[in-house]
Amino acid sequence: MHDATRRGEMPQETTGRDAGARGGGLARVVVTALRGNMRQYGMLIALVALLAVFQVWTGGDVLLPRNVSNIINQNGYILILAVGMMIVIINGHIDLSVGSVAGFAGAAAAVMMLEHDVPWQLALFFALLIGAAIGAWQGFWIAYVGLPSFIVTLAGMLLFRGATRILLEGRTWSGLPQGFQDINQGFLPEFGPDTNYHNLTVLLGVAVCATVLIQEWRRRGQQREYDLNVLPLNLFLLKCAAIVAAVMAFSLTLASYRGAPVVLLILGGLLVLLGFVMRNSVLGRHVYALGGNRAAAELSGVKNRRVTMAVFINMGVLAALAGCVFTARTGTATTGAGNLFELEAIAAAFIGGASMSGGVGTVLGAVIGGLVLGVLDNGMQLLKIGEDWQQVIKGLVLLVAVAFDVWNKRRGLNTRA
Repeated sequence: MHDATRRGEMPQETTGRDAGARGGGLARVVVTALRGNMRQYGMLIALVALLAVFQVWTGGDVLLPRNVSNIINQNGYILILAVGMMIVIINGHIDLSVGSVAGFAGAAAAVMMLEHDVPWQLALFFALLIGAAIGAWQGFWIAYVGLPSFIVTLAGMLLFRGATRILLEGRTWSGLPQGFQDINQGFLPEFGPDTNYHNLTVLLGVAVCATVLIQEWRRRGQQREYDLNVLPLNLFLLKCAAIVAAVMAFSLTLASYRGAPVVLLILGGLLVLLGFVMRNSVLGRHVYALGGNRAAAELSGVKNRRVTMAVFINMGVLAALAGCVFTARTGTATTGAGNLFELEAIAAAFIGGASMSGGVGTVLGAVIGGLVLGVLDNGMQLLKIGEDWQQVIKGLVLLVAVAFDVWNKRRGLNTRA
């Protein structure tokens, strides 16, 4: 099987020209590409369909600029956790402690700022260090002692939940510096002449479009250089036009309100950095290899213990960052912060294409999965659906997503047979 197919990357040009050559039509090419990449395109299509349904159902409220901005700010910490959880699941493990770690790190940052007058930048840095130390602690028990990640992180969930209450002395801490609160509540500053749009956000959207187009063109050139099949030129141009239209529509929507939220920039940076590591680095390939077949990977020389440690340290740092983002959003540190965050992150990862057996998934998929949950939450709140029914619907969505994964895997096995 092609490496990219196993990892679950978004486009699969290798199927495009073959289908076009056989069928002689763009429609057939598109259908063949969708069938070959059902796991990845499925959730993207589901996200677009959800937006369309709620847009009609709410009378156009979902895609109002203010609401789009709210969806990003409300779900920023879950998206950060989902990215880390996706990598943990790809590696063949699970982390049940991320909610407790997020709550503990956010509480530690608040205590440093309010009790010890530590500048918020240093408090954020130390909180991330605490997250890294917690990740290393849990990674040690899993990688070097050999305990199951389920048990270790379940213990961590209880441990750091209790530690948060001890640290906060059972009370709510408020009065955080505005700079810290801007991590989640802030936006890019205004810049340039009055154009009825946030200029910096529009420029950012143009830069993203240019970067994506250059990468797409370079990748197409590399595939042709190695004599690999690529999409027909007209379909490739159509794909590029769709990407540009989507990015600019999103950018202009944000630019017509208050601009890009700070948490979106943080998330974008993580997406680029961790996406590159998982696609292009040796560490990323080793994470996929261990999740796909641990025994075979170890026999081929992959350092299981080191990779597992790196995965859990990364998860600890991201959990701490998510905790600080959540604390900044609420403006307070409470003993209840982080409750059920782990379930939201795990659900987002599976909805975004992670496989229960490991070895499959992408960082972008985790973000798409998190957005599916976020749009569901937001749409149901706008429709004033009760909390009880919201939980029922989200549970059914998770069940369908995992069932889809199982069906897709069986379909692949039957096709190869």
